[in-house]
Amino acid sequence: MDDHGVHRAISADGTEIAGRVIGQGPPLVLVHGGLGDGELTWRGMLPLLADRFTCYTMSTRGRGLSAAPSPADYTLHRLVDDVVAFVDSVGGPVGLAGYSSGGMYALGAAARSAAVRAVAAYEPPVLAASEEDRQRFAAAAARLEEQVADGRLADGARTMISIVAHDDELAALTAAGAFEEWARNVPVGRQEVRHAAAGDGPNPIAPEALARIAAPVLFLHGSRAHSWYRNGARHLAEHVADLQVGEVPGVGHFGLLLEPAPVADALVRFFEAAPRPA
Repeated sequence: MDDHGVHRAISADGTEIAGRVIGQGPPLVLVHGGLGDGELTWRGMLPLLADRFTCYTMSTRGRGLSAAPSPADYTLHRLVDDVVAFVDSVGGPVGLAGYSSGGMYALGAAARSAAVRAVAAYEPPVLAASEEDRQRFAAAAARLEEQVADGRLADGARTMISIVAHDDELAALTAAGAFEEWARNVPVGRQEVRHAAAGDGPNPIAPEALARIAAPVLFLHGSRAHSWYRNGARHLAEHVADLQVGEVPGVGHFGLLLEPAPVADALVRFFEAAPRPA
């Protein structure tokens, strides 16, 4: 793999957004999930992608190599701004892939940037939760507030993940030390969750936003995905002009981290088949 250093862009409000550049081939911007960053989320995927693509592992504001905004602003609109600014700064048409909430930001960016030639999202939260889900999320949010107040950030990371992870995924993530690594992103993640729950700012996956996506879209989910993620494909199918849906056998929401090979294979097939402008 070739390591070309660090790429930097300036978001709409002046916040510096940065990510490492690794690999060779057409550009592929990678957007992390809710507790990850560009330094952590794609670690297992890069060896499987960087021999085919020049991978840009960007971090949104307040994470990884990116700066924290001043004043603090972690609304959905600003997070999508970060992706748009980074994508547009790469130069030329790019592939764009996002994981979990990063998939939602990637879809939002594809609706606003003409530089995106194709976009893939692995289990983005694009469908309204059921009443049962909302109650679980509210209970987890209350626990999270207590844990952050006590300085128990690794416990807070586990709380945020436990509402979407299967028991075996939790065990594997624990053994890998993931919660201790993710602890550094819990304070920012908590702010993002607050804004998302409050519906602050434009919604990047509203029907009118999705209808503006001209690039082909791949919605990926694991065969063990929770219905909240799996059913998101229906929402996209109603509003996205060019949609493909792919299922990764045997994995759940954390398949991208725990079983990266089949996820990487699906991404490679999609982006290599997507039309490339002359």
